[in-house]
Amino acid sequence: MLDWKKIDTLLLDMDGTLLDLHFDSYFWLEFLPLRYAEVHQLEPGEARVWLHERIGKEQGTLNWYCLDYWTEQLGIPIADLKREIAERISFRPHVEDFLLAVRYAGIRTVIVTNAHRGSLSLKIEKTAIDALVDNVVSSHDFRYPKEVQAFWQQLQQVEPFDPERTLLIDDSLAVLRSAQTYGIRYLLSIVQPDSQSEPRTITEFPFIDHFTEVMPDK
Repeated sequence: MLDWKKIDTLLLDMDGTLLDLHFDSYFWLEFLPLRYAEVHQLEPGEARVWLHERIGKEQGTLNWYCLDYWTEQLGIPIADLKREIAERISFRPHVEDFLLAVRYAGIRTVIVTNAHRGSLSLKIEKTAIDALVDNVVSSHDFRYPKEVQAFWQQLQQVEPFDPERTLLIDDSLAVLRSAQTYGIRYLLSIVQPDSQSEPRTITEFPFIDHFTEVMPDK
């Protein structure tokens, strides 16, 4: 599927690509509504509907991913709540072997994530994923999410890469579209970001299920 000899830089999303999205899905869709209902004395179903509508209004913006924003808006310590279920954080299949193989092949690997630093630090603490790549970049450092061109422009300043020789693997189709607009040549999506959800039908971009499908030759 890939000619690794044509790739110098590998940009990797984290949640839903390297890590199982189930942790985040469970937190935002199940755990947070229950705790929010307890704090604000609401029925769980009522809290769930309201939260889903409120959070959905920020989709595609940096606020969508910002733990500080939601802590302020909801009056509940989001980072502390995430730590309560941190045992659910886990790698997707074959990720560690894949990252080691890419490093062995001499390709620079950079995690580019929309995750807030509070969430990112927890996931690094639980997985040591930062030790498996060359750099980790959070969009919050740039104040722009990956969905907008300004993110890629600023990434180019701190992590220079040739778009024609760069591969991005990301489960978000909106992010892949943004990267495509910027000129990144090689793009891959993930068919099942959340291990507890059904595989998706993807037609817009090439995709993989497991990283064994694109493992560099030794």
